[in-house]
Amino acid sequence: MDKPPPPRPAIIVHAGAWAIPPEEKEVHRLGCLTAVQAGWAVLVEGGKAIDAVRAAVRSMEDDRNLNAGSGSVLTRGGHVELDAGLMNGTTLDCGAVAAVRNRKNPIEAAYEVLKTKYVLMTGFGGMEFLDEHGVPTVDPESLIEERERARLVDALQRDPGDGLDFGHAGVNLPGDTVGAVAIDRIGRIAAGASTGGICGKPPGRMGDTPIPGAGYYADDLAAGAACTGWGEPLLRMGLARRAVDLAREHNAMDATWLALKEFEERFYGRGGVILIGRDGSIGFSFNTPSMATAYMDEELQSPFVGGIAAD
Repeated sequence: MDKPPPPRPAIIVHAGAWAIPPEEKEVHRLGCLTAVQAGWAVLVEGGKAIDAVRAAVRSMEDDRNLNAGSGSVLTRGGHVELDAGLMNGTTLDCGAVAAVRNRKNPIEAAYEVLKTKYVLMTGFGGMEFLDEHGVPTVDPESLIEERERARLVDALQRDPGDGLDFGHAGVNLPGDTVGAVAIDRIGRIAAGASTGGICGKPPGRMGDTPIPGAGYYADDLAAGAACTGWGEPLLRMGLARRAVDLAREHNAMDATWLALKEFEERFYGRGGVILIGRDGSIGFSFNTPSMATAYMDEELQSPFVGGIAAD
């Protein structure tokens, strides 16, 4: 019996699924392009998928135009609170942090957790854990952009109650994750996600991003996926795990479409999914006005950047 061809290295990233304003579309395209180039640079040198995902997500966290790390949206109290998660599809180990206020790159904090026996760190004890593991702190004010202060004022004027509309109307709010999925030359798959959450969220609110199976999931035997969108129904459905399971029987693009279709029909959810199959095939789907994406593999001469309709 002929052996199946070896997997081809590939990486895909996203920078959130929502109604990206015309004046922000170019920076989202550039953010995705820069991130996928950072991750691809790891893969072409023979690096591991998990390191490619870390590099790509870190690039987007450092981009102050995107909702992760520096420049993230603000809570109702005017603070940046960051969530991130990372999964190794070979070992099924994962690590995550939630409601972090003083770390510039929460994906690296999640990686430190992944290297232990734990999965999720948060609260005062979690921050002490990150200190002990050498994750550097920053001044929380350094993470805030004036653009987001203005957005918070506008959001609270439109909804001064206990919670913003995170549903269909919420697609107009900047409030989604960034994410990345990669496969390396050996067939190792990894997935990760990072976010500032939803503009105007209550302090302490956590969505799907740090939760394996909801915001991200990776299994070398099937696929890796990362999700973006309305976090509460994403948590209830376990969208990332669902997309990965569908990839066992469907091609990468169909798996993302079927998972998102179920998300919308059962939960009225809005968002997007990116996925890489065990063979290196790439898929992505979204049901919002736009989702900034970029991907690269050995069959392409340069990264594909899309998901944002031209004006």
